Amino acid sequence: MPQKQKLYTDSHAAAGLDAALPEIECWPNQYREDYTIEIRTPEFTSVCPRTGLPDHGTVTIRYVPDRQCLELKALKMYLLAYRNLGIFQENAVNRILRDCVKACKPRRMDVEGEFTPRGGVYSKVTASYRRRSSR
Repeated sequence: MPQKQKLYTDSHAAAGLDAALPEIECWPNQYREDYTIEIRTPEFTSVCPRTGLPDHGTVTIRYVPDRQCLELKALKMYLLAYRNLGIFQENAVNRILRDCVKACKPRRMDVEGEFTPRGGVYSKVTASYRRRSSR
């Protein structure tokens, strides 16, 4: 019996994870107290690596900065680069978290992606980072 061909391959699953994207710049945080910054991007777009169809949604980044804050124009250019990038929604959210944590080294960060329905299926993906305490 012939084996059924998979529609989604390992290449699809890894698409976009290591693509070159614009650098996320930062600026020095002026406050030592904990406070939360929330950044919403209601027009986030990426591309499904399997179908080539666009994915639309809102990406929200919430973080407690340490010494650096994300610079908004650089972050906007970074997020706009996803427009033509083939990447699964789950991977996009986790990649955004990874890249933002690497850039500003926050105390805490959550990235949430709420994507518009496709074929009647709605998805919401949340990825979190918490700095380990240095005792």
